[in-house]
Amino acid sequence: METVNIGFGDIVLAGRMVAIVAPTSMSVKRMVQDAREAGRLIDATYKRRTRAVIVLDSGHIVLSALLPETIAGRMTNTKEGAE
Repeated sequence: METVNIGFGDIVLAGRMVAIVAPTSMSVKRMVQDAREAGRLIDATYKRRTRAVIVLDSGHIVLSALLPETIAGRMTNTKEGAE
């Protein structure tokens, strides 16, 4: 299964990602808060500013300090390298 580095050595399975979004809208902030309260939040920012919110197919939410474009680019590079 393909993996994607989401910063600071943390890795997520690419096949489990549903969406990579910016944390700026109120709906995303609400989704993060709901996941935090339900115990489904994984904070991989290492106390840095959250720049991307990754939604997994299991309902978990992963916070990353990398920009969504950077993570998407790493996914593309991973797929191109596998072919």
